[in-house]
Amino acid sequence: MDVSNFEYHLPSELIAQEPLPYRGDSRLLFLDRAHSKIEHSYFQQLEDYLKPGDTLVLNDTRVIPARLIGQRRDTGGKVEVVLINKLEHKVGQCTWEVLLKPGRKARTGKELVFGDGRLSAEVVEATEEGGRVLSFRYEGIFEEVLAQLGTLPLPPYIKKQLKDSERYQTVYSRFEGSVAAPTAGLHFTPEKLERLHHKGITTVFITLHVGLGTFRPVKTEQVEEHKMHEEYYSVTPEAASLLNQAFVQKSRIIAVGTTSCRVLETIKGEKGFLPNSGWTGIFIYPGYEFKAINGLLTNFHLPRSTLIMLVSAFGGKDLVMSAYQEAVKMRYRFYSFGDAMLIL
Repeated sequence: MDVSNFEYHLPSELIAQEPLPYRGDSRLLFLDRAHSKIEHSYFQQLEDYLKPGDTLVLNDTRVIPARLIGQRRDTGGKVEVVLINKLEHKVGQCTWEVLLKPGRKARTGKELVFGDGRLSAEVVEATEEGGRVLSFRYEGIFEEVLAQLGTLPLPPYIKKQLKDSERYQTVYSRFEGSVAAPTAGLHFTPEKLERLHHKGITTVFITLHVGLGTFRPVKTEQVEEHKMHEEYYSVTPEAASLLNQAFVQKSRIIAVGTTSCRVLETIKGEKGFLPNSGWTGIFIYPGYEFKAINGLLTNFHLPRSTLIMLVSAFGGKDLVMSAYQEAVKMRYRFYSFGDAMLIL
């Protein structure tokens, strides 16, 4: 399948560069697959489209301050590092796969320093994807050092630092490990979750630490030739039990975000959902047969991205691309701080 099938025109002014004043104020585009119908609403009316017995599955990962600004030890030249995957961790030392700019001069053996030397790193190797593997050295606890020296790695189209960094975290975030937020969950408030509970809607929390795999652009001309970068996930026995109850009762299972969808499709076996943890590189695009979900709540994604391909696989490519054209026409906000789409 040609990647150009997932192209669309997006005026730059529709790219949301900052969050709305209050969570939950977003618009909601409802896509009815069975009737090929589009309806415009607001996120505040989400429960109007849900019914008692539905199960919402949310990703409770938390974004780490993964962006570090430092210097090359030999020249003092500025470097920017974004942590991607932790490969090894022991006392006083840990190894990470990272993105590094400028990468051209970051050859194996080069040393970097951060925070006046409180954190240092050596370039160990280059990765096939153009990143680097760094071996960090420090005193104390790495997460505490990172909290003091690092900042949230906001997407490049967000030009301003957030006044409140918690706006780039979901209200239910628990387990640190992501380098980007599972943005479909940014719309929820504690009050919204409580209202859903009172309506008889079950919420299940799973974890996928969002890494490079979710956002790496598709550079191949044919969709099938793209290779996903693996990301770590975890599903507890309690979460799997709730999912299996919904499956047995034939209740709708609705993934909040593409990350939740990918985990659910990874752990669904012939006999149900299996509690597990590990790495998933599942790549979902049109032609994929869904085993786990009956609905998807998501934001609006980049053209040619693996995210829009997953959404198109679930909603139907032609219907989803028509919905995107409608969203542009109706001036919806796009990307991380944008509006939401519910597909049922």
